[in-house]
Amino acid sequence: MADAIVAEGLVKRYGKVIALDGLDLVVPEGTVMGLLGPNGAGKTTTVRVLTTLLEHDEGRATVTGLDVVADAGELRRRIGLSGQYAAVDQDLTGFENLDMVGRLYHLGRKRSRERARELLERFDLVEAADRPVKGYSGGMRRRLDLAGALVASPRVLFLDEPTTGLDPRSRLGMWDVIAELVAGGTTLLLTTQYLEEADRLADEIAVIDHGRVIALGTADKLKDQVGGERLELTVGSPQDAATARAALAPLAIAEISTDERGQRLTVPVSGGAEVLVEGVRRLDAESVKVLDIGLRRPTLDDVFLALTGHATEEKQGEQGA
Repeated sequence: MADAIVAEGLVKRYGKVIALDGLDLVVPEGTVMGLLGPNGAGKTTTVRVLTTLLEHDEGRATVTGLDVVADAGELRRRIGLSGQYAAVDQDLTGFENLDMVGRLYHLGRKRSRERARELLERFDLVEAADRPVKGYSGGMRRRLDLAGALVASPRVLFLDEPTTGLDPRSRLGMWDVIAELVAGGTTLLLTTQYLEEADRLADEIAVIDHGRVIALGTADKLKDQVGGERLELTVGSPQDAATARAALAPLAIAEISTDERGQRLTVPVSGGAEVLVEGVRRLDAESVKVLDIGLRRPTLDDVFLALTGHATEEKQGEQGA
């Protein structure tokens, strides 16, 4: 399998600020690479460099075998990009927006119109096709923007936080569309602030911090790096929490943590279901009122926090940079 995207030692500076600090990345053809990182980590800068919108200061990068600087003109004909904000003309209709993109790609009048109709149907926008975009909902604009990125049937697609601001139903619909594209052989580089999105869509995940890739692997591999299982329980009161902490301390393989309210405990353990049974027995013996208890593997949230020391952007309620 050939590599669709290759970045080696990318450096990008904005004055004294180093946005990319020797970033390396390889994305095989027909796969999805998810980029995760805290605000200002370099995700969007990476996308801009790889899509020829921004020139890097050091290193090299190729997409579909073309250099992102030397072959920028030809490369733009082979890729699609959907940014953080829908890049659509509000005064044009949905059809006119897509037809215009087709003309810009030199598809010709007939093919541009055909392609516009095909994509409007694919993204469930037929009924709104001849209405000005300024009357579209946020979800409809995002779908139209993604449709625009697909007009030229790109071999490589870059999606920079494609579902930010969408309601849960629209987000699930967008995930289905993205999965369909990848199943058809499209290579995808996806930046996202939703860990669930990366977990579901990405074949591999690159965690970026301070302009470098600090971890790379499948979601399961990254979770294994954090290690261990967690016995998570919620008890009736802070007093119960203190009793539970003492009762479960012999089972913990690392420090037991408690949430801000003092009623939810996380106990790092090993031993699978057996340790869960033993934990319940110990709590029962101390008459601790347990509202909820379960044995859980690390989540991508745990991975993110362990690797970067930051809460996820989703937790912060902010958008990436």
